[in-house]
Amino acid sequence: MLRITLEQWRMFRMVAEHGGFNQAAAQIHKSQSSIHSAVAKIEQSLDVKVFSVDGRKTKLTAAGEMLLRRANYLLDEAEKVEAVGHTLALGVEASLRVAVDEVFAQQVLYQALEATSQKYPLLRIELIESILSGAHELIENNQADIAISPIHLPNGFNEHLCQVEFAAVASPTHSLHLLKRELTLEDLKSCRQIVLRDSAHTKRSDSGWLGAHQRWTVSHLRTSIDMISNGLGFAWLPVSSIKEELEQGVLKRLPLTHNAKRTSSLYLVFQDEDRLGLGARTFIEQLRRLCEVASAST
Repeated sequence: MLRITLEQWRMFRMVAEHGGFNQAAAQIHKSQSSIHSAVAKIEQSLDVKVFSVDGRKTKLTAAGEMLLRRANYLLDEAEKVEAVGHTLALGVEASLRVAVDEVFAQQVLYQALEATSQKYPLLRIELIESILSGAHELIENNQADIAISPIHLPNGFNEHLCQVEFAAVASPTHSLHLLKRELTLEDLKSCRQIVLRDSAHTKRSDSGWLGAHQRWTVSHLRTSIDMISNGLGFAWLPVSSIKEELEQGVLKRLPLTHNAKRTSSLYLVFQDEDRLGLGARTFIEQLRRLCEVASAST
């Protein structure tokens, strides 16, 4: 029989997080005496001191810090169990949040979303478009249920979904094409490069930047395509996103001596499979099927 309840551990965590009993009481709408009682129960049951009082400050002891790490894990797992139970009770979830890197093939995405919506027409789908680390961060912060990301999730599910081919392109009227020869890295560095801004709020990446003397950073792939189509710079762009521009001659591949093509992997990532509802599972099945078809046709 456990001597300490989850609620007592939760009160302990709130005191630690908010720096005092009064502050914790205000946050969780409990009386200060009930929080004092919960912490005292922990200390008595374990025969250890978890807080020390320094003037008006309440600080964790070394033992308290160790217990807090374990309590955080315990409380997080308890929340997951409840979430799984809630999902099982509902059967089909009310909403699905999908974070997708903008370089992922749009037609594949749209088809997967449509097939899911056809099966579950009342499912509300929120599509969050991201760049580089953005989808990964959304999953880590529990702001998305599923992500298509170029970055692995350290403590979650990761499955290779597809390869994305990038081509170095510019407008046919761009000065690089007017050189009418193979181009080197130094040629590119002398021109303006259009770079996509990482949509993550922390740990941003500048993947793909050459260190060009001129650099414009934009937030969306479509903005980059439009700028380059108008002769304002060059970039490596996903081929699946610029097929029409290449066919119409609005964009033209740069004749590079090296690295004219690049590839990047995209991964299907999520935190916990047990928490996914029927809508999410259907969407994942459609993604896998459509990516296999697209891969077989290339």
